[in-house]
Order: sequence, then C-alpha cells, then structure tokens
Amino acid sequence: MRLDLYPAIDLKDGQVVRLRQGRMDEATVYGVDPVRIAARWAEAGARWIHVVDLDGALRGHPQNAAAVRAIVEALRQSHPDVRVQLGGGLRTLEALEAALALGVSRAIIGTSALEGDVAARAVARFGPDRVAVSIDARGGFVAARGWVEVTRVRAVDLAVRMREVGVRTVVYTDIATDGMLTGPNFAELEMMGRTGLDVIASGGISSLEDIRRLTEIPGVAGAIIGRALYTGAVDLAEALSLCGETRDT
Repeated sequence: MRLDLYPAIDLKDGQVVRLRQGRMDEATVYGVDPVRIAARWAEAGARWIHVVDLDGALRGHPQNAAAVRAIVEALRQSHPDVRVQLGGGLRTLEALEAALALGVSRAIIGTSALEGDVAARAVARFGPDRVAVSIDARGGFVAARGWVEVTRVRAVDLAVRMREVGVRTVVYTDIATDGMLTGPNFAELEMMGRTGLDVIASGGISSLEDIRRLTEIPGVAGAIIGRALYTGAVDLAEALSLCGETRDT
C-alpha cells in the first residue's frame, strides 16, 4: 500500500520547534526559518508539508498565520506541486476558511470535532478533500485543547463518528509516542485503520523500519515525520523512495 509522507513543521512564535509528548516545556527550538525547512523537504521530494500552529492549538485560534502564508507563498514559487496541510487552533468554520484562504490544501479540525456539528458543516462547506480531523489520544482516549485535557471519548469511537458525518481523512496522534523516537503505536493504528477512514499516523516514527511497518497496515494512508527528520535518524529521500512516493524535483 502506498503511504504518503508528511514532513512536519511545528511553529511556536514563528519559529520551528519540536515537542516531546506535546509538552511546551520540552520544546527544542531549531532556530531556522520555516520557509527554509519547507524548501528542504520539498527539494527532497515531499509531496506534502504538515504545518502545526502550536500557539493556536493552545490558545484556541490561529497565531502563526504570517509564517504559514510565507511557507505557502514560497512553495508556490519554487515547488508549486507541493501541498500544505495545516492544523492548530482551527475550531470554527471561520478559522478553517481563513486557513484555506492562506493557500493551504487541507485544514485540520482539532478540538471542535468533539463539539457540536463543526466537522459535518466543514465537510459540507469545503468538501472532504479540503478538511481532515485530528484525533489525538493518550491511552486510547481523546485529548483536547492542545493535549492538556484527556476526555472519556475513545479515539476509535470518535473516528467512526467522523466517518458517519462525511469526514474522509483523520490524523491520528498517539501522544505518548510523539517526539520520543520510540516507534508508533501500531496496535492503535491497526484499530484506527479498520474504521474505513484514511488514517495519517503521527507520533514516534524513528526509523525506515517503522515506515515500512506502516505501509503494511490497511487503512493507514499517510505518516507524519517530525523529530526523526530533524535529528537525522530518517533521511526523507530514502523514506519517500521506500514508500514509492518520489516525485520529480
């Protein structure tokens, strides 16, 4: 099965950072221009760039629009076939519309998927290809509001609910593995893969072997890679080749 790879750019105060288990007090600041990082991943052959507004996730509304716009506009000039998906603080239709207006190809709904009918209305308004739902879990239960609140909703149950309202793609993050380079939670991903959704795995990828195993899980259509790229544990070009996802660069 083909696996789309999504090199990650996490933004805090306009800077590129990586977190461990979603903890802001354990952020590694890379001190590089996010536009340069996006260009690096594009030049390696990536078809997608995954951008997260960490400040937006905590505050409930987008905070890094200027940096996102700069990434999108630079890619449009240098690599127009590379798409950007954006998450973090997108909890209303207005926020989703503003994100898509920046030029991103897909906007990711977070906490609002638990509340009311935002996901259903978003799919109806923007289409299932333009929106996805982020399901972040700790111990199999959904975590919300920047991962600081763990609910009593099972991640698999929320995924099924999202499929029933027309959502096609979910980003599944296992918080315990995020940024830890210990490998994904394959057991949870296998359950998520049986929901009938296109699942993008996030958290823990540490090696090419992890990526190979993900290609074997039915329903897992993509994988987000963060810290492993920044530390050099995974070479993006090699990973893309493993997934059969190389493009002309």
